[in-house]
Amino acid sequence: MTTAELLLQDYDIEMANTRRTLERVPEDKADYKPHERSMPFGRLAVHVGTLPRFGTTILTTPSLDLATAKWPELVFVSREKLVADFDALAAEARTALASASDADLAAPWKFSFGDKVLSDGPRSLAFRHMFFNHLIHHRAQLGVYLRLNEVPVPGVFGPSADEPFKP
Repeated sequence: MTTAELLLQDYDIEMANTRRTLERVPEDKADYKPHERSMPFGRLAVHVGTLPRFGTTILTTPSLDLATAKWPELVFVSREKLVADFDALAAEARTALASASDADLAAPWKFSFGDKVLSDGPRSLAFRHMFFNHLIHHRAQLGVYLRLNEVPVPGVFGPSADEPFKP
């Protein structure tokens, strides 16, 4: 099994779980923040929904410098747009991952903010750490936002209080 094939097993599960979470984002709570330093609900949802773009960037570029990179604004428009954008970006990232060779994934990938290096190691590590773990972290935040707004939280690693196992 190639590295890409192994990563695709996780990828498909995480993208399905992420989509299920994004499908529940309430359209009328885009400005909701559980704390003054928290990201607004809509912005967080768009961040999660567009993170596959970052996965594609890791897989298709030699590096990324956040000091010079231009990314679209994280503006929540609607749940329909959020999910549609996610689906398109997730499909693009999946295609890039499926076509990556072991050599591609072993190649170094540098992530920086100007002179500050955030990571500089194998592309496969950047993909898992900076994309997968990042996505899972922020998806979990969305779960908290859902709970605090009385929106059923999907079970992503088994049952949730809102989606228990059925006997």
